[in-house]
Amino acid sequence: MRWAPPESRSRHAIRDHIEANLDPVEDHQEITFLSTCYDFPWDTQRALELALIRVFGIARSSRLLARTGEFLERTQKRYDDTVLILSEMLENGYDSERGRAALRRMNQQHRRHTIPNDEYLYTLSTFVFEPVRWNERFGWRPLTEKEKLATYHYWKRVGALMNIADIPPSYEAFERFNVDFEAEHMRFSEDNRKLAVATRDLLLSWVLPGPLRPLGARVAHAMLDDRLLDALGLPRPAPALRRLVEGAIRARVPVLRAMPRRRSPRLLTMKKTRTYPDGYRIEDLGAR
Repeated sequence: MRWAPPESRSRHAIRDHIEANLDPVEDHQEITFLSTCYDFPWDTQRALELALIRVFGIARSSRLLARTGEFLERTQKRYDDTVLILSEMLENGYDSERGRAALRRMNQQHRRHTIPNDEYLYTLSTFVFEPVRWNERFGWRPLTEKEKLATYHYWKRVGALMNIADIPPSYEAFERFNVDFEAEHMRFSEDNRKLAVATRDLLLSWVLPGPLRPLGARVAHAMLDDRLLDALGLPRPAPALRRLVEGAIRARVPVLRAMPRRRSPRLLTMKKTRTYPDGYRIEDLGAR
């Protein structure tokens, strides 16, 4: 399934189309696809990487993640598998043939472990709110209320298809759950640190040679808030470095605003991955 964008090349064509023609409940898949794959593909991917690292700050969750060894011993594969499964649902529709296959594969993976419902809920909430928070810090335009609500309804439906119970009934209630859960459960453990370092080093390895990665680590830490850094056992950056890093990311905003919109969606399912350079089958994603 693909959702066609408006024909206009205006930088705000996607936003204007969503505002004029789409409903955040009934059309949540289309809105999420257009917003993510046309207007904010790079930003959403970075935000979801931060969401992954944020989950590592919950000591209760990190024990299981460390015990399986997937994120520590097969970090690249676990990252690629997660991205591809989520992208199959987003880019094709969770009710398409490929979307249903990806959802089925994800549920098969989760059934191997006993995971408390509130940990599922917290992870789901990061998929909703980390892209919103990233946008508030670095977005080239603000997300509209329709886009925010559509994101909530998209992940609420995916959560229901995962048999997650007690999903809060509104965007605001889910955000309160997210904030309260972190306040109660974001605590340091050594497993947190190991998972965060493994994932951070993987992300840095894609863009920096070995000698520059310690500097890259300091830059990466500057993008995380102090409570999360403390929970991960990572050093807090100097305030000046944090301002420099955030300013550098915001410097792209005028350039992005001046560009015409994307003419084709950025589809992660169509890109080569390091784990599957020759393509993949959905049934092969995840742990054996």
